[in-house]
Amino acid sequence: MKLIRNILAIAALAGALPLAAEPYKIIAPMPDDADGAMARLVNFDTGDAIDSVLVAERVAVFEGNIDEPILARILVDGNRMPTFILESGTISFNAKEGPFGTMLNDELRKLSNEINALQSSYQQAPTDAEKEVIYNKYIAKIDSTMEANADNAFGFFVFLNGGASSMAAPALRETLKQHPSFAKYARTKKMLESAERREATQPGGKYIDFEVKQPDGTVKKLSDYVGRGKYTLVDFWASWCGPCIRQTAVLKDIYNKYKDDGRLDVLGVAVWDEVDATKKAIAQHELPWECILDAQTIPTDLYGITGIPCIILFGPDGTIISRDKQDDELKADVDAALAK
Repeated sequence: MKLIRNILAIAALAGALPLAAEPYKIIAPMPDDADGAMARLVNFDTGDAIDSVLVAERVAVFEGNIDEPILARILVDGNRMPTFILESGTISFNAKEGPFGTMLNDELRKLSNEINALQSSYQQAPTDAEKEVIYNKYIAKIDSTMEANADNAFGFFVFLNGGASSMAAPALRETLKQHPSFAKYARTKKMLESAERREATQPGGKYIDFEVKQPDGTVKKLSDYVGRGKYTLVDFWASWCGPCIRQTAVLKDIYNKYKDDGRLDVLGVAVWDEVDATKKAIAQHELPWECILDAQTIPTDLYGITGIPCIILFGPDGTIISRDKQDDELKADVDAALAK
């Protein structure tokens, strides 16, 4: 009996201990001019540093131990290599097909090849009906792969790359209800927060104020322009963003149509951009409206903006009338609002 009790006690203790860490080795080829540079291995989900090594003979080699597979990325001189799964075993990289050599990375590589084949077939399909069949195959492949790997880093990778960041809050909440293991990740929490902020700032919602210190030391607030008795069309943009620059022509059309009316103002808010680059773009494209400079992530976090341009039409009292419209749809929303 004493022997049985000892065995049970040892078994219980073993169950309480974490799984033993297993060794990994990463062999990552680098560009010709990277020798001597510092390569950093980081946790893709949290951004935390895992290890760093000097590049030698155009290769960065990382060795260590991992408790469970996680998504990771290698950074060198600001350049980012493709996301991969840090797991036990030897992980190598191929310039065309990414990471390989371990179980989940090989599955990731296989999935990538299958999706590329579907995309090629989709582009070559001669009819919309055939394209729809291929698209449904893609969705089914993503769903089945995510379902089969809902408890590991591969499934989380598929979740992230399957359109999770653009999901509306109700759809994202439902997905996390079906796959609760994804909810533990930092990126998922941030995505859900962003989706819920988008949900709160849809048409009918009230504007959320923010303030940004300007390069000249002054402070500009959204409330300096919005909710002051006029319609206000606010363009969240950046100088490097091609679609943003294309929309400036649309905004100019709207601005010129109503500039003498006295009921509509246009405001630019530069996000994710360098001040000098913003100023250069304003001058180059002859943007006649005011712009809040150097807003970075302040407004995009508040409004759940994950892509730009994001254009929002606010009513005279600050109520959101239109959001995320472009081109003719944007013009139609502005015309409808001012026609009242």
